[in-house]
Amino acid sequence: MAFLAKGKIFAAAVMAVLALATGAQAAGSCGKNSAGFDAWKQDFAAQAQAEGVGSRGLAALAGATYATRTISADRAIHKAFSGSVEDFMKRRGGAAIISKGRSLKKSNAALFDKIESTYGVPPGVLLAIWGMETGFGASMGNQNTVSAILTLTYDCRRPDYFYPHAIAALKLVDRGTLTSASVGAMHGEIGHTQFLPGNVLKYGVGNGNLRDRNTALASTANYLKGHGWRAGASYQANMGAIAGWNSASVYQQAIARIAEAIDGN
Repeated sequence: MAFLAKGKIFAAAVMAVLALATGAQAAGSCGKNSAGFDAWKQDFAAQAQAEGVGSRGLAALAGATYATRTISADRAIHKAFSGSVEDFMKRRGGAAIISKGRSLKKSNAALFDKIESTYGVPPGVLLAIWGMETGFGASMGNQNTVSAILTLTYDCRRPDYFYPHAIAALKLVDRGTLTSASVGAMHGEIGHTQFLPGNVLKYGVGNGNLRDRNTALASTANYLKGHGWRAGASYQANMGAIAGWNSASVYQQAIARIAEAIDGN
């Protein structure tokens, strides 16, 4: 019934996906290894320029290399979200995230109060995501961001999904938010809570520097609010917003459980 009620929205979404697909296809054929990557970059450069990417972004594109480690991580991604919620939480250190999350909530009460008053998002879910994604900033990744995103846009598995993030990454280089040497996670995620570049452009607050803790947490709250977070509702009632962050069911449930434990609900 929801599908029928939102037919116009669905149709608009389909058109948007088709537009992205057209853009990705215009950049040239996808590839399954590094052999055609340099030729593809040349085609993509023309498309990026047409999308408004400037000289610094184009220079970063020209210098990007095929990210073999990113492809290896991408092929193993389903294993990372397998098994039960309990098993997933054990693998990701759920108990440690809860313990440190409670401590950080207490020691940064003023920061989290300000974020909640601005966006309506409570501390627990922000701390759960922060802890789950980077161990509270301890491990933000060492893969070149531009190379990772461009490799995934070139790769045949999900080029249309990563195309807008590739354009966004190059625009962030133009703005100075990223450089050609910036590093992050294997799939091109950035900063304390691991934003993809397109989400930095859309939901990043302040200067958009997601390697700054306060900016990252406020931007994460802004993202959740933008995905339907309802202030004052339970974590279970806000699962849709959490699903906007990560589509894996075990991840969503783990975040909700950890958040509830941190906030003492």
